[in-house]
Amino acid sequence: MRTQVGIIGAGPAGLMLAHLLHLRGIETVILESRQREAIESTIRAGILEQSTVDLMVETGVGERLKREGVPHHGTILRFGGRNHRIDFQGLTGGRVTTLYPQHEVLKDLIAARLQVGGEIRFGTKVTAVSGLDSKQPVIHFIGADAADSRLHCDFILGCDGAYGVGRAAMPDGLRQDYQRIYPFGWFGILCKAPPSSEELVYARHDRGFALISNRTPDVQRMYFQCDPNDKIENWSDDRIWSELQARVQGGDGFRLIEGEIFQRNIVPMRSYVCEPMQHGRLFLAGDAAHTVPPTGAKGLNLAISDVFLLDRALGHHYATGATDLLDGYSAAALRRVWRAQHFSWWMTSMLHRADGASAFDDRRQLAELDLVTGTVAAATSLAQNYVGLPFG
Repeated sequence: MRTQVGIIGAGPAGLMLAHLLHLRGIETVILESRQREAIESTIRAGILEQSTVDLMVETGVGERLKREGVPHHGTILRFGGRNHRIDFQGLTGGRVTTLYPQHEVLKDLIAARLQVGGEIRFGTKVTAVSGLDSKQPVIHFIGADAADSRLHCDFILGCDGAYGVGRAAMPDGLRQDYQRIYPFGWFGILCKAPPSSEELVYARHDRGFALISNRTPDVQRMYFQCDPNDKIENWSDDRIWSELQARVQGGDGFRLIEGEIFQRNIVPMRSYVCEPMQHGRLFLAGDAAHTVPPTGAKGLNLAISDVFLLDRALGHHYATGATDLLDGYSAAALRRVWRAQHFSWWMTSMLHRADGASAFDDRRQLAELDLVTGTVAAATSLAQNYVGLPFG
């Protein structure tokens, strides 16, 4: 097999890159270990930055997003028993975020890919990559027929997540791993209920953090800070609702609308960056190169930002033969990655209660929240980072 760009992984990064390159007339093949049904049925979070929405609409995969996505013109920081709203639209000159779950983005990109005859090999296990320093790198894989096969490419894109072949292929002597493991996790639930709030609620409480989010008009996503080593079976429905209600309680009477819990999980919290994000003819994008805690809603958007740069670099190369944008991809991508890492860490540290926190720590944290919600400059900084700066 032969193609111009071989893409490992049919997540947001791999599918969006294939879509963008198709618009330039550049041939790609996507190799994906999962089946289509598994990808499209796994419910995932999805707060899209303004630039992600704009890119999807401008490139023809945003029609359903425009119909079904829910714009969020602001968000709520809840502390001291009451709500404090950050006005995204007013503070950023009209930029907002949009609630549109990741699995819906994937459905749109898969449908667009197959509609134009693009190749996605589902159920395909990539076992290795080779020849990264040559002009003809190779992806080794086992297909649905269980036969060992090879895909020869001009370039290989590792968009296969934190534990994929792409990251593992980066030479140990070259790759530098930067990581932070947080001492807490998120206990998450999906429940059948109407929204408790029109906008996301980030709640800081002495018992710990809570996030009240939405998925659809009938399904809501909620989280509360927990011990990452806790067990799901330790939490009955009654105990979960009691804890969530306690985290958002206050004198204003705000309460969550409860409903049937049909999914629960514990999400570990960590930050990770791989530097550089390229070697030879291998380029990493999305979770293969970086992970952020979900507090800042940056994961999917960073993946789209990565492939925005890769699309420009590969398009420039195939049009002119030049490699300057490809050579500078890692440095360009990492600038935004580290900015997002800082924002996600900052949001996390401002809202979560650390074990053993002193009275001084608590008062300092509340003072920081008061600054963010009480001054235009600090509120603007949060809003600009949350809705995201333009790509590029």
